[in-house]
Amino acid sequence: MLNLFFPALVFIWQQAPGGRMSDVSNSITHPDISKFLVIGALLFIIGVAGVLTRRNIIVIFMSIELILNAANINFIAFSRYLQDTGNANAVAGQVFTVFIIVVAAAEAAIGLGIVIALYRNKETIWVDEIDLLKW
Repeated sequence: MLNLFFPALVFIWQQAPGGRMSDVSNSITHPDISKFLVIGALLFIIGVAGVLTRRNIIVIFMSIELILNAANINFIAFSRYLQDTGNANAVAGQVFTVFIIVVAAAEAAIGLGIVIALYRNKETIWVDEIDLLKW
């Protein structure tokens, strides 16, 4: 599993072109937008893989939360990038992130309520065994 993430980790913590440690520490303390986008993409890929491969409904909900958090990281990264360039719409990414957090909280509350109701009726949390909507 680590072999999948190793190239991304090398990309994130790569040395600066001069090889000076001050450049490396400056790159770590002040990362550019590409590092945030790589982390967001990794979270998104893990979330999509979890949704597509898992059968447990709780794990599927957690994977959806990972996907939403990947979107949040991207919105905040672009908001910071626009703020550094002096764009007036730099706060839009932060506003979208707050809306995503509110939607994720509502999704978690309603989703877990549905899971509890399904567990009381079917006594299972496996998606393959839930067939209440079938005729």
